[in-house]
Amino acid sequence: HAVSSPPATEGIEPAMATIRFGLSCASLACCLVALAALPAATADFTKGDIKITQPWARATPGGAKVAVGYLTLTNSGKVADRLIGGTALAAGTFELHDMTMTDGVMRMRRVEKGIEIKPGATVALKPGSLHVMFIDLKQQLKQGDTFKGTLIFEKAGKVEIEYEVAPIGAASPAGGAAKAEQRKNH
Repeated sequence: HAVSSPPATEGIEPAMATIRFGLSCASLACCLVALAALPAATADFTKGDIKITQPWARATPGGAKVAVGYLTLTNSGKVADRLIGGTALAAGTFELHDMTMTDGVMRMRRVEKGIEIKPGATVALKPGSLHVMFIDLKQQLKQGDTFKGTLIFEKAGKVEIEYEVAPIGAASPAGGAAKAEQRKNH
């Protein structure tokens, strides 16, 4: 009788299992690195019937004296409320502004009586529209940083919040690339 050698596949299964395990670990590591690179999700803040979602600001170049902030307000109550002001630790002055297009000219104006949030409504402060102006900046706003602030409502009162700083020219808090038109807007 001839002695046969072991089949060619013997010893391959443990090696393949080791390779599969190594690839799984590498895939997991890549996923963790990708997640770490994502901006932190901005927190939501609620007081009474008012919910504040994704407060964020655009980063500023060094020496800038003004910055712009955005957020979304939702009123789940049965009575209208109004955002009438606020503060920001990063700025000396907090103002509410609106941008409008008139005869092809973009105009920005201060909203003197605040921003009404009707019952059951959501109001977005976003690029090219309603927004917060931070005036007399005390520090440069750098991408990835956060800063604290307070919103003041007629009925809900004061709400402590935190703004996330997105890239210069960002169109969203996640730092999505802005369209050229949105980069021109505050």
